[in-house]
Amino acid sequence: MSELTGLSLKAALDGLTARDFSSEEITTAFLTRIEAANPTLNAYVEVTADKALGMARAADARLKAGEAAPLEGAPLGIKDLFCTDGVQTTAGSNMLRGFVPPYESTVTANLWRDGAVMLGKLNMDEFAMGSSNETSAFGPVVNPWKSTESNAELTPGGSSGGSASSVAGDLCLAATASDTGGSIRQPAAFTGTVGIKPTYGRASRFGMVAFASSLDQAGPITKTVEDAAILLRSMCSFDPKDSTSLDVGTPDWTQSLNTGVKGLRIGVPKEYVVDGMPAEIQKLWDQGVQWLKDGGAEIVEISLPHTKYALPAYYIIAPAEASSNLARYDGMRFGHRATDTKSLTDLYETSRAEGFGKEVQRRLTIGAYVLSAGFYDAYYVRALKVRRRIAQDFDDVWGRVDAILTPSTPSSAFALGDKQIDPLQMYLNDIFTVTANLAGLPGISVPAGLDSGGLPLGLQVIGKALDEATVFRVADALERAAGFTARPEAWW
Repeated sequence: MSELTGLSLKAALDGLTARDFSSEEITTAFLTRIEAANPTLNAYVEVTADKALGMARAADARLKAGEAAPLEGAPLGIKDLFCTDGVQTTAGSNMLRGFVPPYESTVTANLWRDGAVMLGKLNMDEFAMGSSNETSAFGPVVNPWKSTESNAELTPGGSSGGSASSVAGDLCLAATASDTGGSIRQPAAFTGTVGIKPTYGRASRFGMVAFASSLDQAGPITKTVEDAAILLRSMCSFDPKDSTSLDVGTPDWTQSLNTGVKGLRIGVPKEYVVDGMPAEIQKLWDQGVQWLKDGGAEIVEISLPHTKYALPAYYIIAPAEASSNLARYDGMRFGHRATDTKSLTDLYETSRAEGFGKEVQRRLTIGAYVLSAGFYDAYYVRALKVRRRIAQDFDDVWGRVDAILTPSTPSSAFALGDKQIDPLQMYLNDIFTVTANLAGLPGISVPAGLDSGGLPLGLQVIGKALDEATVFRVADALERAAGFTARPEAWW
């Protein structure tokens, strides 16, 4: 049974369709593995075993009747940011501990419509604010990978650390995740998995606990590029309940695979060469360029001049939107309510102090400051102007290139606790990913090599808005050229 947990999503769906095994069998195999690994990896905050087995048996009945949907019987993990009807949803925060939604997020509703099975809810940085999954009220998630140079426990990245760790550690076939500044692509790079953030508006935000509404976007973390194409198709849809949802069709992105990159023009931005970047990252980037060149693509050096302002602009816009979105958690309307308070003001202050962790408090303070009278124009409005310039940089190069290749992260996975003392060092983890969020563009991270300690490194492909097809096409070519097959050893 244990070999079932090592299957890709595509291989599992093929096996289920061929009746080589049942959904109940593969679901049981995953539940057994979760039971053994989760006490160490801490990827799941809640395992819904009974619900999973019930969904699996219903899927088996449909498979037997020849009524299989696209994801029929596939056991998935769900980031604890997506509201799930009747199952606790906390966004990794004490503020929402015990909250059981009476409704389903659109993304998860799409998955259940397509026959998927829910194994449980996955750990994450609190309200998606973090790059290492150390801000969760449920404790840090541990990366299943370990360096050959140290026995230290490593971060799986954040905020979708539980999603990345569970996929890399074979605790689910694939997982939902979300990306506000790199929270899908950075964890994917740290864990040797594939993660794609689609164009802003492709996937509905209805039922996703909000962080920064103009940046948040749902996407999958999977074992292969093909798996990502399969799962993303089910996750995406037009949704009138989300005012930013795009009324566009959802293509079958698997049709973009196996087509090669011959004739494509791939941009390499000079601004992504940053001070202090490890030589291994540069070497992998150069290798990725060569793989695409060997595949028949034309490599074009491009300039995205406002890239250097992306991180400061992001860390003004995202906290500002967060402070607005999280104002509702005041102890009266939503969220944790403090006891033994002396006044209404005391209730507000104490409830928020008890409910929110330090990183969330830090970002809410920044957000309130940049939105305050006297600073709104100096910080927030100026950041929005920079954001427009960053988007314009991309618009200016799309006439010359079809996609852009960059590193996914400035390093491989670091040890838990390494960057806790310096928030600015932690924020620099998003340096290669935030531009795609600010411009609303699709981006994917593909595992492409190992560093000197045997830890995975990723390459990122950024594409035009609504052109996930080309992003998948380039990612597939990189995956084939890299031949990345390394897997973490089960040390837990």
